[in-house]
Amino acid sequence: MSYPYEGYWTDIGNIDSFFEANLGLTDDLPKFNLYDENRVYTRARILPTSKFTNTILNKTVIADGCIINAEKIERSVIGIRSRIGKETIVTKTYMMGNDDYESLDEIKNKSIDIQLGIGDRCFINNCIIDKNCRIGDDSRINGGLHLKDIETDTYLVKDGIVVIKKGAVIPKGTVI
Repeated sequence: MSYPYEGYWTDIGNIDSFFEANLGLTDDLPKFNLYDENRVYTRARILPTSKFTNTILNKTVIADGCIINAEKIERSVIGIRSRIGKETIVTKTYMMGNDDYESLDEIKNKSIDIQLGIGDRCFINNCIIDKNCRIGDDSRINGGLHLKDIETDTYLVKDGIVVIKKGAVIPKGTVI
């Protein structure tokens, strides 16, 4: 079904406005309020609940099916089936999540060195992480205006926002 929607609208035609619109969901009273009388309904997914271990959360929206061991997540949107490793700090980040899970058997049998999601002891700030990305342990991605605009095979920087491309593998210990 469809119906005319006359609520919140914003142009997300560039990376900066797309990023800010998504992080705006973490505001105490977001402009696009998912919790008011003008509800937006989506297709239900049958996923397990998200689980957290020793994680501080502040102004963060987290979807279903996540496994999070991060130290801290702040002002971030974390998408479905996301995995974030221990001692990792994530701030001002939109992580789109994953299409599928990797089983422990898959990881072992395929000798997967860098799992889907964000590894252990990482620092991620001012970043968009597209779907199905792998960020290795001990990586540091610190977006900001100190970075020049650039595009590589796995990421780009535009106006200080680091965008990890869909399906990218960021090696362990990478610094951006």
